[in-house]
Amino acid sequence: MNKLAVIVFAHGSRDPLWRAPVEAVASRIAQQAPGTFVSCAYLEICTPALPDAVAQALAAGAQRVRVLPLFFGMGKHAREDLPALMVDLQTEHPDVRFELMRPAGEDERLTALLADLALEDRS
Repeated sequence: MNKLAVIVFAHGSRDPLWRAPVEAVASRIAQQAPGTFVSCAYLEICTPALPDAVAQALAAGAQRVRVLPLFFGMGKHAREDLPALMVDLQTEHPDVRFELMRPAGEDERLTALLADLALEDRS
């Protein structure tokens, strides 16, 4: 069986409150998939970096690592930086199956949810 790890990946910020929604996504995944290794990783400023989060996942027995980029669009980080990191990780860990998901904002379900939230009657 291929034990799955999910890493919620985001940019990073100096503001400690910025991490709360990223960590909330990771917590929700962990609640919905008990037994799955779930963590956050950041491109810069915050820790852990993606290679460190992957090392933790592998130490926990993961054989598949799925990375969920919490970006709204396919900008430079999602288009260039993250794929380059993934290539490096695959080279370093050839026996691990790495899965890079599309940026969260590129999923039409999220777009629809945001539209629903914007139009929700809160009176």
